[in-house]
Amino acid sequence: MTSTPSTGSARSARTASGTERLTARKRSRHGSSPRVCTTPGLGGWWSRSQAWPQGPGSYIMNYFMYIYWALSFAFLAVCLVKVFAPYACGSGIPEIKTILSGFIIRGYLGKWTLMIKTITLVLAVASGLSLGKEGPLVHVACCCGNIFSYLFPKYSKNEAKKREVLSAASAAGVSVAFGAPIGGVLFSLEEVSYYFPLKTLWRSFFAALVAAFVLRSINPFGNSRLVLFYVEYHTPWYLFELIPFILLGVFGGLWGAFFIRANIAWCRRRKSTRFGKYPVLEVILVAAITAVVAFPNPYTRQNTSELIKELFTDCGPLESSQLCQYRSQMNGSKAFTDNPNRPAGPGVYAAMWQLCLALIFKIIMTIFTFGLKVPAGLFIPSMAIGAIAGRIVGIAVEQLAYYHHDWFLFKEWCEVGADCITPGLYAMVGAAACLGGVTRMTVSLVVIVFELTGGLEYIVPLMAAVMTSKWVGDAFGREGIYEAHIRLNGYPFLDAKEEFTHITLAREVMRPRRSDPPLAVLTQDDLTVEDLQAVINETSFNGFPVIVSKESQRLVGFALRRDITIAIENARRKQEGIMLNSRVYFTQHAPTLPADSPRPLKLRSILDMSPFTVTDHTPMEIVVDIFRKLGLRQCLVTHNGIVLGIITKKNILEHLEELKQNSEPLAASWYCHKKRYPAPHGSNGRPRPRVHHVQLIRSFQDGRAAGDDSEEEVRLLDGSNL
Repeated sequence: MTSTPSTGSARSARTASGTERLTARKRSRHGSSPRVCTTPGLGGWWSRSQAWPQGPGSYIMNYFMYIYWALSFAFLAVCLVKVFAPYACGSGIPEIKTILSGFIIRGYLGKWTLMIKTITLVLAVASGLSLGKEGPLVHVACCCGNIFSYLFPKYSKNEAKKREVLSAASAAGVSVAFGAPIGGVLFSLEEVSYYFPLKTLWRSFFAALVAAFVLRSINPFGNSRLVLFYVEYHTPWYLFELIPFILLGVFGGLWGAFFIRANIAWCRRRKSTRFGKYPVLEVILVAAITAVVAFPNPYTRQNTSELIKELFTDCGPLESSQLCQYRSQMNGSKAFTDNPNRPAGPGVYAAMWQLCLALIFKIIMTIFTFGLKVPAGLFIPSMAIGAIAGRIVGIAVEQLAYYHHDWFLFKEWCEVGADCITPGLYAMVGAAACLGGVTRMTVSLVVIVFELTGGLEYIVPLMAAVMTSKWVGDAFGREGIYEAHIRLNGYPFLDAKEEFTHITLAREVMRPRRSDPPLAVLTQDDLTVEDLQAVINETSFNGFPVIVSKESQRLVGFALRRDITIAIENARRKQEGIMLNSRVYFTQHAPTLPADSPRPLKLRSILDMSPFTVTDHTPMEIVVDIFRKLGLRQCLVTHNGIVLGIITKKNILEHLEELKQNSEPLAASWYCHKKRYPAPHGSNGRPRPRVHHVQLIRSFQDGRAAGDDSEEEVRLLDGSNL
């Protein structure tokens, strides 16, 4: 019975002696003040395991080679993007969001974009620029999903089905980038996808599962773990720490609002000046400034992912980082003890100054780097900024708790010599707060961070910081960085997070307007091939409503411009007798023609017999909701089956922009009543005119709707008034 304690004490003594020997060996290898250098190059001019060479000559040589490799990688990356695949630049998430909303960007998910972005992503990260690889990996995964979808006709011929594949691919991309399969599914649901039914949810989950399994089999990090920044803290968090956590959330929200405005202003200036015409020169200039300024500071010199991992790591007996050079309470010399709450040594204070300089450097360079013509993600730079700020705050709170342990905040939890504050936890919370302030993500971000670090116990601090950063950021503007870049590039995207509060009608937004040319329509049996080609050549619309006749104007269906062009070319090539004066029929049965008449062209097969339509009195709130949830590109406006106009997604965006700029009332005068349409009688007691096959247009003055006694005009589709 007495042998067990002696055995345990002997084992602990052997473990302690082994730890001391390993610590001494590590100190002797790195020296009293270790300096490591990691260049952005693929092999590295000096690896982390090598000691820093002595002498000014070797320092200058390493400085020169650092700049040389940075410029070489950046130049090669921007040249490949400019020559072979211009769509391979940037993050790719704004364009993915636009594509999933129903808009097609030709070539953005092609094989050339996939190949060039895969190569240049490695080069861009290796150049040392303030960017990450996680956002571009989502683009790469969507390119793979788009290419694989062409192998199956069910998905290749159906854009809605293909968008479901892209939603699952984006989840797999985040799963590969962070090792966070659940976070990837939530990211696709919250941030990327426009329409996310239940079947897409479990398909995305399966895709993220397979991606995580393959990543674990490859073991790219060499630590036999799926996560990138695995941390293991030995102390819990305490209630009073919510105060600095919330302050970190405030900092993240302020940083996000400042970054969005500054980056959009710089990108807008790039588009409007000559500087944007020289993307290679811009990338080389930014890479040169980054390399020259980053090399003297060890925290900006090393890879950003390694920097984040070092900031997340808790100080232990085997840590040789400058952030862990605390003074021992016994003799006042530098020592590595098991108790993290101890007075900071000169190394910690020096590291604090270097981190402050690194924070300023990262903030400035990230603003000018995001938007360059190279693959550039934003997740890792934002997390690095938050991790630096969080580590600074964590060390400050730690020293405050040590020197003022008798304060009422620390008295209950922080006893003298007890573990209380974990600076690495503050770095993790700060990273989540800054990323949330930039992207305005909430649920998916919290899940990604605790999957990324393995810190499930600290989910409440993460939630508090992320929600605070979102609230603070929303106070300066509700747009995240991806929505801001979508609006900057002019993509037709309706943000599902915004609420449409204005009460207007579909007939106020539809085209054509009073000053516009009449709506281009096709009749079902009155056109010739020559007339049809003339309509296609004279207009640039993507489709045309098909009506019964000019007199009836009742809707029959909708024909796409691309389908009409292909059908005419195939008919001329495969059918004999198709001439310019051949009749075009969209009906099911063509009438009997004289014997000397040319062969008719039947286009019934390309006609969409059930196009989406709304009435002219449909509230725009419903129309916008339909466009958002169904991913529509256009819908037709009818009145008793008669075509009055068309509403496209661009028309809705223009209308929303007008409502933001003009201070017009939320509703017309009749919306004060229960009915959603004008009164059947005017103020003079006479019934309002109701004419068949016409469009009723209410007069507007200075953007304000007139009252019930305002004049009404009757307008036909040909533009004439009655």
